[in-house]
Amino acid sequence: MSSVLITGASQGIGRAIAVELARRGHRVIATARRPETLADLPVDQRLRLDVTDQDSVDQAIEDAGEIDVLVSNAGATVRAPLESVPLAEVERLFQLNTLGALRVTQAVLPAMRKRGSGRLVFVSSIQGRLVLPIIGPYSASKWALEAIAETLAIETGHFGIKVSIVQPGAVSTSGAGKATAFFTDNDPYTPLHQQLGTLRDAAVTAEEVAATVADTIEQPEPPLRVPAGAPAERILKARKEAPESEPFMPVRLDW
Repeated sequence: MSSVLITGASQGIGRAIAVELARRGHRVIATARRPETLADLPVDQRLRLDVTDQDSVDQAIEDAGEIDVLVSNAGATVRAPLESVPLAEVERLFQLNTLGALRVTQAVLPAMRKRGSGRLVFVSSIQGRLVLPIIGPYSASKWALEAIAETLAIETGHFGIKVSIVQPGAVSTSGAGKATAFFTDNDPYTPLHQQLGTLRDAAVTAEEVAATVADTIEQPEPPLRVPAGAPAERILKARKEAPESEPFMPVRLDW
């Protein structure tokens, strides 16, 4: 069984991944900015790790011991039109969703490379391959994450390191509901925002995503990109087949 470090394990997908991997007998190192939120998880270690803080990352990796698999899951989102989203919020998302994942990856890679084996699993989104209005900053951070992950697959494959990108669609967690929204009074983009709920009709559970992550880890030769659930497979297939001459939307919005 593998020794697996998971970032962002306090809730949602990260917590479900920790539970699923522990159930399958893996040694799980669950991490979060507030380790007290991990107290009830049935895992081997619970560590503080803030992916935006280099000292925190270095200390957690040292305390974790040997790591066979890194699951980069920590992330957040916002709701705002690009015309008016605060740039500080866009920067925050990139620091967490993109650079945070790279920061932890840089911390675990030297040992994996010297050992000649390791797994890097990035929890991305279908929005790493397409965009949704009002969630553009999140999409941008995930597109950048997928570029980093694919580059890592090329650069580190020679050293026995396997990289996978898990791509859920809508997930039935509290993450979307907790997302900070930035809209002005009588905002002209509010009607568009109000229609985004139609995209969540085909939501999968965090447990379904966790099973996909665990299956990917346990595959001898995992694929680079792994859609999580039938809705994600369907939307990503439609995106691949769509013309590049116009923007792609998975559903028609009244806009």
